[in-house]
Amino acid sequence: MPGLVQFLNYRLDDAMPANLRSEWTALLEIDDEIKRYVKLEEYLDRGLGSCLLRDARAASIVEENWMHHDGREYRLLAWVVMPNHVHLLVEIWDTPQSQLIKDWKGFSARGVNRLIKRRGKLWQDDYWDRYIRDEEHFRKVVHYIESNPVEARLAKSAADWPFSSARFRDEYNRLKLPAKPDKE
Repeated sequence: MPGLVQFLNYRLDDAMPANLRSEWTALLEIDDEIKRYVKLEEYLDRGLGSCLLRDARAASIVEENWMHHDGREYRLLAWVVMPNHVHLLVEIWDTPQSQLIKDWKGFSARGVNRLIKRRGKLWQDDYWDRYIRDEEHFRKVVHYIESNPVEARLAKSAADWPFSSARFRDEYNRLKLPAKPDKE
């Protein structure tokens, strides 16, 4: 639906390693969707799996892909690239969300695989989404996304994490993205 603001999360294919299935299968069975999500996030923040997005070059591919089409196909509102998963807050315009995610995953998978000279699946097939209900929910989600590296003890402050929208916030907490080069 155009104009809908969505909180999205997707993760690397090995972010929940098969050899540790006994640790995380119970998390998937939690009935309450929010509680299940919180527990899965805590699990992801442990940094298990290959964590290919720990490589700054790989994380850049993901982030730059999102930023490239910002203002053309959707509006970026907040994001973070973590070592084994991503969070994104985006205002959906005309392109269906499922198509955006398919395009983002496809482009970044090809780029990361080429970068590290590997083949195969990069992302899990599914993703998690939640629409933003109101302004308070919006503020909480932005804080949650941008604070994820701090909560995972990867950075001292949100703005210190190199692959997050937090580094583009001004003194009034407004997102100020760098200007895109003009197309000639």
